[in-house]
Amino acid sequence: MNIHDVREWFRMADNDYDTVILLNEAIRRHYEIICYHCAQAAEKYLKGFLIHHNVIPRKTHDLVILNDCCSEFDNDFQNIQSECDFLVKFATDIRYPSDIELTEIHVNIAIKATEKIRNFKPISDLRLLVATDC
Repeated sequence: MNIHDVREWFRMADNDYDTVILLNEAIRRHYEIICYHCAQAAEKYLKGFLIHHNVIPRKTHDLVILNDCCSEFDNDFQNIQSECDFLVKFATDIRYPSDIELTEIHVNIAIKATEKIRNFKPISDLRLLVATDC
């Protein structure tokens, strides 16, 4: 495992998460962009976990596929399957004109799902490990 690579994926995931928090506090909230960055953060947390296990992640934005790959190393990843199922629809289609109409409820669920993935023990423990390892 290249600790620098894992740390970099988590740093980028945290950047997306920080963006979510900032945009959600804005006066004018762009629901599509907030939900997109939720999916981006989740994707990078999952890919960081895979890289820790010496797996080069597939070039996909599909959180369900990535979570299934993570489950091969830790069955507990099934506990965040529903969050991945919810967020995956914001990974690509939401960036372009579509019929998806988002509400504040979608945003709140997306943020909670992202926070659950971010704070999920196998990921949060690894984030702490690479943040403190010299």
